[in-house]
Amino acid sequence: MASFRFAVIVALMAPVMGVKRVPLKKVERQQATSTFSTAKVLGADGSESSIVIKDYSNSQYYGEISVGTPPQTMTVIYDTGSSNLWVPNKKPSIFSSHSIYDNSDSSTYVANGTTFDIEYGSGPVAGVYSRDTVALGDFSLDNYLFAEVDDTSGLGLGYKLGKFDGICGLAWPMISVDGVPTPLQALVAAGELEENVFAFYLGDEADGELLLGGVDADHYTGDFAYVPLAQESYWEVALDALKVDGATTGSCTKAIVDSGTSLLAGPPDDVAAIAAQIGVTANAAGEYLVDCDLEGAPDIAFTLGGADYSLSFADYIIESGGQCILAMQGIDIPAPAGPLWILGDVFMRKYYVKFDLDGAQIGIALAK
Repeated sequence: MASFRFAVIVALMAPVMGVKRVPLKKVERQQATSTFSTAKVLGADGSESSIVIKDYSNSQYYGEISVGTPPQTMTVIYDTGSSNLWVPNKKPSIFSSHSIYDNSDSSTYVANGTTFDIEYGSGPVAGVYSRDTVALGDFSLDNYLFAEVDDTSGLGLGYKLGKFDGICGLAWPMISVDGVPTPLQALVAAGELEENVFAFYLGDEADGELLLGGVDADHYTGDFAYVPLAQESYWEVALDALKVDGATTGSCTKAIVDSGTSLLAGPPDDVAAIAAQIGVTANAAGEYLVDCDLEGAPDIAFTLGGADYSLSFADYIIESGGQCILAMQGIDIPAPAGPLWILGDVFMRKYYVKFDLDGAQIGIALAK
């Protein structure tokens, strides 16, 4: 969802080979040279490896990645709404605390030089393609093609003040810029994953976890309910219904599960209708301010695969400095991509989501 992502904001425990933990800490052109033959997984030693997902005020979730030899560590948004890996090679300002990649410090760097360019809603992110060793947890991709970026102006103030340095896309090859093999493609092609799945546990003002190669039974309760993908681009599924206080509203029929979007986002009319039922209207900035102690607010449910996934008032508000807003935003996404609902971190905090590549489906269970 590169075109509007920053307007919205901006796994198994068994100690077997191929299950890697990524802790999450609380985002037509010349074809770049890209082949699977130059990307292989090194050093998978049969142990589990955590990528901790850090939580920054329930608004940004990010984890570590390393690039180069010796490894240069940075933080990225592990993003199910995009498919490319990019890291910065330049700070956005002299006062920035962002970490950057310096290819001159890496003995495994291989120049490519093809231009990389993504256009976000507010402007460009641009740089060049390069090859180097890239490590996600204990999985290490040798000679992997990624982008090193020197222009992040399109991300605006949200990036300058943000806690993440780059973005690691975990969506499907169909939406990879320039057709570059995705990080997941490289992992799967190497055959090192115990299962071709990954799963997110997002903490609530606490650390979470991305698990590559399995799911973590400590982070969910009950069984997974599976929903087939509508297409292999984003992690897109059919939206059977949107319900407010049990009554169906709106006519949107598509949803994507997107770890790179902080809020819920949907058609403006649907969002306005929900806000009206809660009894609030948008201010000049488009935010829906609401009484933090409001009583009798309705539950909101997304019906996916015939099952209702409900969010209570406490789930769909954000509190900051004693003030609360609805954690949802209206976005007008034209056809053919839209209209659709984006089930971002608000949804993923309540529900543990398993992303299944071989089955082309997602599994959803209640998070512990």
